[in-house]
Amino acid sequence: MSEHDSVVDLQLDRAHSSRIYDYFLGGKTNFLADRMAAGRVLGVFPAALVAARINREFMHRATRALAASGLRQFLDIGTGIPTPPNLHDIAQGIAPDARVVYTDNDPIVLAHAAALLLSTAEGRTAYVQADVNDPAGILTAPQLLDTLDLTRPVALSLNALMHFVPDDGQDRAHTIVETLKAALPSGSTLALSHATPDFSPEAMRQIVTIYGATGTRLQFRSRAEVLRFFDGWELLEPGLTLSHQWRPDHPEDATHVTDAEAACYAGVARKP
Repeated sequence: MSEHDSVVDLQLDRAHSSRIYDYFLGGKTNFLADRMAAGRVLGVFPAALVAARINREFMHRATRALAASGLRQFLDIGTGIPTPPNLHDIAQGIAPDARVVYTDNDPIVLAHAAALLLSTAEGRTAYVQADVNDPAGILTAPQLLDTLDLTRPVALSLNALMHFVPDDGQDRAHTIVETLKAALPSGSTLALSHATPDFSPEAMRQIVTIYGATGTRLQFRSRAEVLRFFDGWELLEPGLTLSHQWRPDHPEDATHVTDAEAACYAGVARKP
């Protein structure tokens, strides 16, 4: 190895949000620091396992609905560690020619990205190591431009991501989302889920503290603040709901957890 070759530091001694989420989903790509942080979250919010899984199921349902409605290009920012079925598994299961670009800023996701690149022969998947705080970097990445045609509709997925972008008094999160929305043509869609303090404010305050101790900043947002992410676009039925209430596969799925357990808003909107 030359002096110019670098070994990626996965920082396994520090908890990382994507690995904590992997633990909540029952995955195996997590380490002691992640499990300890997850345990602290569960100590103040025992429903975290439920919330993570129903949020993941929202992504599956939204992707299925968009692929069925004709969308063939998907941009998934903040992908997380691959946990099958991944977004391309869902999209290409309905439309084998679907093209999917994944992006994440966690180097361990890059280490596991091979699982995200098992595309159908007719379709295509690509991975971009990138940070949502640099939306221009995502939109101009060669892997993205080689895979997606930004003159044709794109289904943008921001699943449980934007609460990791604090505003710092500058409305940063909404500015980032508006930058991404502006780059996409008419007919594009935004599927977004976002944790909220509306139902369990004290537990959510403690979760912000727990993540902060690992070096990860969080900002949970109210319903009105989450709704703003969809400004100017047309919300699809049933509008902005809690994650388990967005087009449940079975009617009972919308009632088997409480609002406080879900603790996450979700919606899908289309650009006019």
